[in-house]
Amino acid sequence: MDDNKLYNALLKSQDERRDRGEAKSEENFRKERPYAGIERNKPTMNRLEADGRRYPPTLYDSSVSLALIGNPTPWSREQLRERKIIYSGMADKEVMDAYRELRIQLRNRAGEGNFTVMFSSLGNNSGGLLTAYNLAASFALDSHTSALLVDCDTHNNELAGLVSCRMNAGVTDFVGDRSMDIKSILYPSGVERLSVIPAGTQASSAVELFSSVRMRELITELKARYPDRCIVLNA
Repeated sequence: MDDNKLYNALLKSQDERRDRGEAKSEENFRKERPYAGIERNKPTMNRLEADGRRYPPTLYDSSVSLALIGNPTPWSREQLRERKIIYSGMADKEVMDAYRELRIQLRNRAGEGNFTVMFSSLGNNSGGLLTAYNLAASFALDSHTSALLVDCDTHNNELAGLVSCRMNAGVTDFVGDRSMDIKSILYPSGVERLSVIPAGTQASSAVELFSSVRMRELITELKARYPDRCIVLNA
């Protein structure tokens, strides 16, 4: 689905929801999970990860997690505009509203907590990766949540042009090497609260990738480790 078809479909859905008078509240999604460690010290990233493995997700403090997401080289508005990445206050409000509408619909379907959504292009050069990136960015625009884009398209290197840092190892490297840690394939994107995992350096078909046990372990661990993070898979 290209950006124009996505935009038209979302506008139609937005009009139908407005006619039905449906609420668009996102407050349920923004509720933090209760912090059970009353007598524990304030969590650090290492403690968050350790607690997530031992007691998921009751000891998770989303406010600390969001504060620790790094973005050392943020894109400027001009750079975002050049790359057609959405941002708060952009001139094309219709495009922004279309992504916001899709974000609201996905949240309403998922209920509370994080969720995973897969985006797949119908063909090459259809702008699918950019659409998936902007969908993830729309979640990250909410200061109460974060987003993660996982690029699983091993035949497309467009992500490098949308990210403000150099990337190396990614999904295929992680799947092929059980000694790798998730942190070694997470990269800042240049957009606040949006992280990315690139496809990686190893050749792999989509069928092999998604049918592997290691890939399922990756998605399961990402969801358990980061309860406030929406995960967008680009396939």
